[in-house]
Amino acid sequence: MKVQTIAEIEQQLMNIKAESDPFFQRIQQDERKGVQHLIHKWHRRMEQERQLQEKFNEMNVFENKWRARGYEYIAGIDEVGRGPLAGPVVAAAVILPKDFFLAGIDDSKKLSEAKRFEYAEIIKREAIAVSVAEVESGEIDTINIYEATKRAMKAAIVSLSSKPDVLLIDAMKLETPYASESIIKGDAKSVSIAAASIVAKVARDSFMMGISKNFPEYGFQHNMGYGTKEHILAIQKHGITPYHRKSFAPVKDMFPER
Repeated sequence: MKVQTIAEIEQQLMNIKAESDPFFQRIQQDERKGVQHLIHKWHRRMEQERQLQEKFNEMNVFENKWRARGYEYIAGIDEVGRGPLAGPVVAAAVILPKDFFLAGIDDSKKLSEAKRFEYAEIIKREAIAVSVAEVESGEIDTINIYEATKRAMKAAIVSLSSKPDVLLIDAMKLETPYASESIIKGDAKSVSIAAASIVAKVARDSFMMGISKNFPEYGFQHNMGYGTKEHILAIQKHGITPYHRKSFAPVKDMFPER
């Protein structure tokens, strides 16, 4: 029997999921250091996958609770952009299928930019329904950020292509015709809310990257409108844009006549 190369064994190991697999049992007898290293790597990968599955199961506790009560379409609701000095507040609503699985999904703030964009595409492709809504800076100045956040969330819910049976909302309490549950730090505890946080974050970041082309001096593509030193210095030097929130300090302190 031809002895397999290390590369061939590594390729085949990618499809092995259990130690009881005959191929895995056979290569354990292979004393080559390269093969033993691959076996060690395989064990590490299996442990990582087990942990990700366990985390995903924990993040489905709220969804499973409502499904056990007979609710099918569970919408996760979250927002991004309450704190920045510029740009809209953006909310997303996401209804995921019961069999949805995405290893590594988490609160959008815990993910790299690349992962957020990757996961957002998967979520939008596999979700039953996804909706995004925003409230712009002028409206935020008029009604305040708390009311603007609620308005964006409600708009996202109303815009869903499929009517939800129940809402899982990150922290906020909303008056809606639907059954709902408000979950503190829900974007780290509920897969539906985490999905909404990722979609909302990617939508808002994409918007800020877009307007940065017209206002490059503010560094929106890096700070996403948050009050970084770079951003505040740019405001002091160049003034404000139509996207700045005039009711937010330090903008309102620097330009009180506005």
